[in-house]
Amino acid sequence: MDVSDLRIALFSGNYNMTVDGANKALNRLVGYLLGQGAAVRVYSPTVDDPDFAPTGDLVSVPSMAIPGRSEYRIPLSFSARVREDIAKFAPNILHISSPDRVSRQAAAWARRRNIPVACSVHTRFETYFRYYNLSFLEPLVVAWLRRLYRRCDALIAPSESFAQVLREQRMNYDIGIWTRGVERNIFRPDRRDAAWRRSWGIADDVPVVAFLGRLVMEKGLDVFADTIDLLQRRGVPHHVVVIGEGPAGDWFESRLPHASFVGFQGGENLARAVASCDMLFNPSVTETFGNVTLEAMACGLPVVAARATGSASIVKHGQTGYLVSPGAITGFADDLERYCRDPALRARHGAAGLAESAAYQWDAINQAVADTYLRLIRQKQRQRG
Repeated sequence: MDVSDLRIALFSGNYNMTVDGANKALNRLVGYLLGQGAAVRVYSPTVDDPDFAPTGDLVSVPSMAIPGRSEYRIPLSFSARVREDIAKFAPNILHISSPDRVSRQAAAWARRRNIPVACSVHTRFETYFRYYNLSFLEPLVVAWLRRLYRRCDALIAPSESFAQVLREQRMNYDIGIWTRGVERNIFRPDRRDAAWRRSWGIADDVPVVAFLGRLVMEKGLDVFADTIDLLQRRGVPHHVVVIGEGPAGDWFESRLPHASFVGFQGGENLARAVASCDMLFNPSVTETFGNVTLEAMACGLPVVAARATGSASIVKHGQTGYLVSPGAITGFADDLERYCRDPALRARHGAAGLAESAAYQWDAINQAVADTYLRLIRQKQRQRG
């Protein structure tokens, strides 16, 4: 059996509605699998005006908008229409990528038919509640996730640091790694554009601290803003560029009145914006890989990040950037100040990050997922005897 024999039913909570690192990776995976001759069918909520066209065949599942976060939808039902469609497709592997109700129902459907279930884990859902004054729910969410994850044949994590967290939480005993790649033809240092900087009122010799990602509180916006406040009180020369948009955008702008908010950027425009900055500051602890960290490194930027799942597997402390205890405002400010005041250090760590990013090649990364599918199918076949 090889990749061309695979028939993969993929369930996603957000395949192409609102662009994020997880669904970009899923679409790239589907494109790779289709290119290798596999059959793939994707099941996800859909909207009339998605952020981008889906890769492969997409079947809409019943859903409703999330209150207060209407850009996302909650999958509601593994409906008769969806069950009929998946039965006709006849998958030999089920891949779920979100712990929602439909994915749980689909996994149960597969188990009853002795079809192996792989689950890719893209975010630390349990940590989100910390940012909405609901941290007391975290143990309950962990237990709820464990109930699903233990019923899967394998979990797939995007970094070794996050895989270790899943092991410590006793989520599953079979945890593989599906890291992330970077489009090096797009993200590269020569995308830096002095004219673009000047168009935002940024002088050539002012070091720029970048924030890159969706503007939601769980990305550590409060920590970012408090750290920038401290840099300002210290009189450290710098300018902040915020790349992204989201529901917390107004709050973030009020906290960073002197920053340049350049909005959502994609493709070459995103690469230009990133490469035109001088360092990335990523305080988030909810990331399981840190796509933005890798994209910044590919553009030759050093990174200051929280020592948490994701960045901890990518950033080499003291070589390609600095890792700081989550929420340690003074520690973050100290390392950003080093880069702001020392262009040679920035250049040295940026060059090391660029070299490190070369190891993240998409085809080899996606083949690892295909190999996991094949292994799980063979295991089921042996169990059937």
